[in-house]
Amino acid sequence: MRERMTGAASFGGATRPPRTSKLQSIREGYGFLMPWLAGLLGLTLGPALFSLYLSFTKYDLVSDPKWIGMGNYVRIFSTDPKFWIAMKVTFTYVFLSVPLKLGFALAIAMMLNKGLRGLPIYRALFYLPSLLGGSVAIAILWRQVFSSGGLFNQVLAMLGIKGMGWVSTPETALYTLVLLTVWQFGSSMIIFLAGLRQIPADMYEAASIDGASPRRQFFRITLPLLTPVIFFNAIVQTIDAFKAFNSAFIISDGTGGPVNATLFYTLYLFQEAFSFFRMGYAAALAWVLVMIIGCITAISFFMSRYWVHYDE
Repeated sequence: MRERMTGAASFGGATRPPRTSKLQSIREGYGFLMPWLAGLLGLTLGPALFSLYLSFTKYDLVSDPKWIGMGNYVRIFSTDPKFWIAMKVTFTYVFLSVPLKLGFALAIAMMLNKGLRGLPIYRALFYLPSLLGGSVAIAILWRQVFSSGGLFNQVLAMLGIKGMGWVSTPETALYTLVLLTVWQFGSSMIIFLAGLRQIPADMYEAASIDGASPRRQFFRITLPLLTPVIFFNAIVQTIDAFKAFNSAFIISDGTGGPVNATLFYTLYLFQEAFSFFRMGYAAALAWVLVMIIGCITAISFFMSRYWVHYDE
């Protein structure tokens, strides 16, 4: 009788675990997930859904939200000229800063990949601006460097060149922010350096034996094998560029000036929310930005199949 019970409780030589212990394991698993689920619902998903609701309302932080349907979105695309100014400034900043930053980071990574002595020191020094670049203190320092009496103009004066107020001139203010972003190349450089270390040295040796020049090796070996890393860095840096805020806020004193030359999209959103207390309209601007970033990311992933090469 005992043998029959044992045979009924087993299948293929494996004993089935009791149902109570399985349910207990599931409960314990969800118990460990509770802090993360609470953070997701309370700090991410919940506020996001509430902001989506606010984007269809007129809300000033004082009175109750008033439902206006698509009114905020209609205003964004039809009667708000500053929206298009902010879009132009932001897209110019993204399309200038991201390629320059990635190109500079790749160049430095290739230099460090040559087996320099004291590589950890150089790597730490080059990475340091990425740790400090987003801080308020660095933005204030950057504004002082490119002011009319700043360090940059002093260097130009030593070369016999007359300087100008780079951050106070509409034609050049945005380019100082692009330069600040390019200076923060450390994180991309570290990722590029890791990717370069994964390329087999045998491929370069074989190409050298065949007479391939360094330039040809770069375009035929380095770039094709590095395309997954380039794609990853491009996606991350593009999203970060669209979310840029601190540098423009500090350098322009929160105005987006001079003459809206540094009016980033996020800065305009901040003004609508906390300067004019149009919180519902700001929520709509935020969701438009989410859709823009989502569309660009989706297009990038779709186009990656034509130029990103993965090892199989």
